[in-house]
Amino acid sequence: MDKNLLIKGDNIDAMHWLLANGYRGKIDLVYIDPPFATGGTFAVDNDGRVATISKSSDSFLAYSDTIKGREFITYLKERIVLIYELLSEQGSLYLHIDYKIGHYVKVMLDEVFGMEHFRNDITRIKCNPKNFERVGYGNIKDLILFYSKGKQPIWNNPHVKSCEERISTLYNKVDSSGRRYTTVPIHAPGETKGETSKAFKGIFPPKGRHWRCSVEELEKLDASGLIEWSKNGNPRKINYADEHLTRKAQDIWEFKDPTNPMYPTEKNLEMLKFIVEASSVPNSIVMDCFCGSGTTLQAADLCNRRWIGVDNSDVAIKTVFKRLVKHDLFSETDRKFEYFEL
Repeated sequence: MDKNLLIKGDNIDAMHWLLANGYRGKIDLVYIDPPFATGGTFAVDNDGRVATISKSSDSFLAYSDTIKGREFITYLKERIVLIYELLSEQGSLYLHIDYKIGHYVKVMLDEVFGMEHFRNDITRIKCNPKNFERVGYGNIKDLILFYSKGKQPIWNNPHVKSCEERISTLYNKVDSSGRRYTTVPIHAPGETKGETSKAFKGIFPPKGRHWRCSVEELEKLDASGLIEWSKNGNPRKINYADEHLTRKAQDIWEFKDPTNPMYPTEKNLEMLKFIVEASSVPNSIVMDCFCGSGTTLQAADLCNRRWIGVDNSDVAIKTVFKRLVKHDLFSETDRKFEYFEL
């Protein structure tokens, strides 16, 4: 169980093998990017060019995405049930899907995981704006459904860097030393009794509101120069930009797909690293049982996690090997994983 695993075969067979060989409840994170029920086929030619619409005569089929509708939901549920068994109690699932089928998939996931373990429907900006002449808005996003198996999953509270433009907009004041800042109210909705309802500097909270902290804490903030008083005597707390260079990650992400992918539907490596770092810890086992080009496996390796990759496509497995060699994750003398076929 200490070695990374790359398995060629049907992922149902692979997951049954994992359950029979000590992996039940051992996997902390599963990311999957299954077929999207588009009805299409995806190929790669001899030069490594990925083809989704037009294919050259020498192209090789990477995979077919021809299962649709109710049959697709059944196909996916059979695999989700096994994923659930493999997840640890602190484990999470991130399922990448598109807008046409995603809402039906969510209903199925609610049934398997329980609605109470649904965490997020994440919007992922995947490409630049489109200008198709058809009825409807241009589609530049897909979605990631995030579920946890238990009530207390691994969660590293991810933050993202604030860009200069955002900082300039949100922190639009500058003090005498040149530090950017903004001010926020020191009161909040709702009347209370006790410390947060007392007078601060002779001022009571506005009607229907209370102080955000005790009067004693407000006095400390004022003594530290962190309360700004308006000309009308209205106190507001000072927040400095250099103390808020990151912000909590939200449920809209911009991780665009690679422009020259190694494999059809290859996903953004930085996005996969972000997911791995958010919902696993060093030495956690991360699994992708639709591993495609192996981006999830590379992300897990870069983040010091163990990984399991499964795919039944010859093209996918060859691409995974190519990725691992290209990024110095594998050599004939130093194999960091065990490979076998089912």
